[in-house]
Amino acid sequence: MFRCGIAYPRCRWIVPLLLLFAIIFYIIAIAAESGWVKDEDTKSHYANMWNQYRRVWKGDKWVEMSLMEYSWAQAVAALMIIGLLILIIAFIISCVALCCTLNITLLPFIGVLLIIVVILQVIALIIYPCKFNELIFEGNYYYTWAYGFGWGATILSIGCAILFCCLPRYEDELTGLAKTKYLYSSA
Repeated sequence: MFRCGIAYPRCRWIVPLLLLFAIIFYIIAIAAESGWVKDEDTKSHYANMWNQYRRVWKGDKWVEMSLMEYSWAQAVAALMIIGLLILIIAFIISCVALCCTLNITLLPFIGVLLIIVVILQVIALIIYPCKFNELIFEGNYYYTWAYGFGWGATILSIGCAILFCCLPRYEDELTGLAKTKYLYSSA
């Protein structure tokens, strides 16, 4: 006989793990040295969140120019760092609320923190390409995996925010007191 049901007590461990993956994705996006944007045609220009690099045609030397002299780049950096700090706080609270003891009252608060993180991330990840494209006029550019990790962290944060807002409805299931409801049962 085969039965398929949802094991809610596993959410107590999986949801904080998803937040940990979001933090890792976020750190990769912020710290990536290889760049968020690369020149498609000549491979002579790329930029990460902090700096842009241009290749000098005589030799293999790269010239580094800081993006932090632009107010939009400072805003992107500030939004990303504040979002990372709030995400770390939400992760710590979720570990306390779900892994140590089951504290259902903290779950909506964690969901609100994650919604704030998502708003900050979306604003930062939209400002960067818009303003960078205004800064650079020549050639075609494409966004790399490091920029994609920023969006990956955003998507994980959205999913976790929804889960944290919905989990208080399933308190008995999370504690293991409720009887398992099977979605499929073959007899």
